[in-house]
Amino acid sequence: MDQIVHGKAGADLQNTPRPPLDGLKVLDLTVARAGPTAVRHLADWGAEVIRIDQPLPPKGSPANEDVVGTERSSDYQNLHRNKRSIRLDLKSSAGREIFLDLVRGADVVIENMRPGVKKRLRIAYEDLQSINPRLIYGSISGYGQTGPYRDRAGLDHIAQGMTGLMSVTGVPGGGPLRVGIAVGDLTAGNILALNLMIALFEREKTGRGRWVHTSLLESLLFMLDFQATRWLVDGEVPRSVGNEHPTGVPTDLFPTADGQINLTAPTPKMWASLCKVMEKPEWSAQEEWSTRRGRIKHRATIHAAIADVTRTRSNDYWIQTLNSVGIPCGPIYTMDQVFEDEQVKLLGLAAPVHHPELGTIRLVGSPMNFDGTEKRIRSATPDPGADAKEILANLGYGPEKIATLEENGII
Repeated sequence: MDQIVHGKAGADLQNTPRPPLDGLKVLDLTVARAGPTAVRHLADWGAEVIRIDQPLPPKGSPANEDVVGTERSSDYQNLHRNKRSIRLDLKSSAGREIFLDLVRGADVVIENMRPGVKKRLRIAYEDLQSINPRLIYGSISGYGQTGPYRDRAGLDHIAQGMTGLMSVTGVPGGGPLRVGIAVGDLTAGNILALNLMIALFEREKTGRGRWVHTSLLESLLFMLDFQATRWLVDGEVPRSVGNEHPTGVPTDLFPTADGQINLTAPTPKMWASLCKVMEKPEWSAQEEWSTRRGRIKHRATIHAAIADVTRTRSNDYWIQTLNSVGIPCGPIYTMDQVFEDEQVKLLGLAAPVHHPELGTIRLVGSPMNFDGTEKRIRSATPDPGADAKEILANLGYGPEKIATLEENGII
């Protein structure tokens, strides 16, 4: 799991099992985070991914830079590993023709442009489906492929506000608060990856491709799940409750003798176990605390009583003791502490890879596991255009034609 791989997949992989998506050919037109997140799932599990990077800007013009940073930034390296790259000027007829040559042999194209952009470039699904009827075309937009917001730029921060996520995040009375990760981008990418797998499964039966798409708005609203359902079914507008849980009591951060712990015991069985472990039989005897509804009503009193007990012992004591009786309890880590945890180390979530310029770096490993298949990053993120000559040669382009394309700024 922690084996370091130097450069691209090669002879060192000949004796290892083929990854699940080996043979799947993907063209990556994505930028920022949502689209690359979808592509990363496919790349991590063996798909042959060719990233279509922007051409070099004219001399004297500002350099192209993705919102996740330059190609050597940690964020960019984490998003685009296990790929090859070619620069293409899709606005030019020659660049578009190269792209169409790639499409003819591809299984999947993934993009997260605004809907109107791909139509202007003539690389929308209807443009490509006619030359490759088996093509699966995946799209992520900010707000959907149709409707009054279709051409708005979609950003995670804006989607968090529009879906109500910010209204249920933060402490009571503190006002709307952004979640600390790009949860809208990541969720849209994860959902599109699932969408693509469903379409590929369907293609096995029909022999034909399909356009599949999602948006930050749809994906993030889906993630609001029980808060959204409380409004749709119960007519209740959820509010922020901080580190507490709106319906599961007790749930909160609690002080200990040397820090804080996360603790939750919302079920009758867990509540009974908590009362016993904390040597508080009188809590169980209180009729108004004996039901879920009663514990919600008396949340503040219950949490204060628990805090009086937890602050008498250490983090380690409560984490070990409570988990031993089936009560979920855990530490509050900073990021450096996360990767020192023995369970995180065991799961291989800090995955090493060798980059020719950066040396050996560690990236965030895939959360997926396939029994019998080694989980590792096969190759570091290439510089934009690094594989252009190889990719074009595989298409049958000769050295002279490749040189001309390079001279003309097409690649």
